[in-house]
Amino acid sequence: MRRLDGGVVKGFVDSISYLRPDSIEVLDREGRTVHVPLDAIKGIFFVREFEGNPQRSERKLFQSRPRLAGLWVHVTFQDDEVLEGLLPSNLAELHPEGFLITPADLYSNNLKIFVPRSALKTIDVLGVIPDSRARRLTQSRKGIAGATSERQMGLFPVAEGPGKKLP
Repeated sequence: MRRLDGGVVKGFVDSISYLRPDSIEVLDREGRTVHVPLDAIKGIFFVREFEGNPQRSERKLFQSRPRLAGLWVHVTFQDDEVLEGLLPSNLAELHPEGFLITPADLYSNNLKIFVPRSALKTIDVLGVIPDSRARRLTQSRKGIAGATSERQMGLFPVAEGPGKKLP
């Protein structure tokens, strides 16, 4: 976890219940429970390893259009640091306390980043990246709808164009 004051707390959070309305509960590496106020947190980083690779420079922006599905966002933190990532396009997965972002660099040590709303200056949606499976399903449904509309029996008269009234 990175704090707004620059401090870092390395530890474990329960990935299901770590969000509370006012604070985050962390079990630090010494086994102590630490409560950090939500408004003091810049981000909670879900990582592969605590140490990571200090020689590797992490890419913070996408080099081209993302390939994963979701909302492509550009985040500016209160300290003017900039980050791009993906939010889930399922609105049920959004939290009122903040955003769970998949970072641009999929090969970095950071798997996900939870960013509290209070740590943000701006968050802009750059694009909506559809799920290719959903796109194929939609296209196949259009094909079915087109095929059945020709065979559909007429129950109501068809208007001749926009603005035309039915008899």
